Amino acid sequence: MSRVPPEIFDLPAAERIELAQALWESVLEHPEDLPLTDAHKEELERRWRALEANPGEGEPWEALKKSLLSE
Repeated sequence: MSRVPPEIFDLPAAERIELAQALWESVLEHPEDLPLTDAHKEELERRWRALEANPGEGEPWEALKKSLLSE
């Protein structure tokens, strides 16, 4: 059963996207409440080991973000 009020689906797409973004951001305010699956934990561990093995590899987030937003 959906807990989404049906009238939300009558909103214009842009407003529904804005609402979805606001909901997602509210979830991210408490990341400790988000459960990690074993697969996620393993992937994070793999990435951490890769970073430790090659700390100069990759690109800082801010540089990557700027590059992606300029495309």
